[in-house]
Amino acid sequence: MNFRKAYKPAIGYTPICKIGECSLKRLEFGIIELEAGGVQSFNTEDKETAFIILEGHVNVAFDDTKWENIGNRSSVFENQKAECFYMPKEKELSIEAIDHIKIAVCATPTTCDTEPQLLREDRVVVKVLGEQPFKRTTSFLFDGTTNAKFLTIGEGYINDGNWAGFPPHKHDVDDMPNECIAEEIYYFLFDPKQGFAIQCSYAADGEFDEAYRVKYDELVELPYGYHTTVGTPGYTTYFLWLMAGDYQGFNRRIDPEHEWIIK
Repeated sequence: MNFRKAYKPAIGYTPICKIGECSLKRLEFGIIELEAGGVQSFNTEDKETAFIILEGHVNVAFDDTKWENIGNRSSVFENQKAECFYMPKEKELSIEAIDHIKIAVCATPTTCDTEPQLLREDRVVVKVLGEQPFKRTTSFLFDGTTNAKFLTIGEGYINDGNWAGFPPHKHDVDDMPNECIAEEIYYFLFDPKQGFAIQCSYAADGEFDEAYRVKYDELVELPYGYHTTVGTPGYTTYFLWLMAGDYQGFNRRIDPEHEWIIK
């Protein structure tokens, strides 16, 4: 069982996690990368889709609408308030690169009718979560305040040598409001680029117990089970986290063996 995958840089749209071809049933992920002047057509099909601008600036056209100059950074380490846009199901759009762009594409199937939404940096909420040595900064991009119905998305920044999502937690049982069922993906980048982190993932019943050394442009699927992350000393660890489920938010259960640490 291997939940780790890697993005190999390529021009155009590269699907990385696709329902029916990965461990996830409700969550898809891919990357759009273009050089200046490049254009990418995209159809959301039966999925609500969020586009997070990791690098560069874009113009987006759909129907009779054009959004111009979306994006506010050349690197995720330059600005913790990403600019994004959201598209409902069955929407055809065109993405034009103003300069070199890299966009994370996050999607989940839906039957709901929603409206497109442009999310500038002034909408982003940034919080410092946890305490040393499990302290990180988290940017909240998509949640119940946006037009997305089933996606929850944000960005995490781990100071060198720190943990994130500790104690280990999970969200794979329908026990609201304590815990919801939500699939998740962590996609990693590092500064300096040669850094790495350790992503731990394990099932409560012992069915699997994995620790992945994740590097730049790698991701880990989290279909179920407990998970937690640690960044290596000397490097800033960035991870885009995306969740899909019937509930948006942080309805999760802490591993009871380690819950004492935060009590």
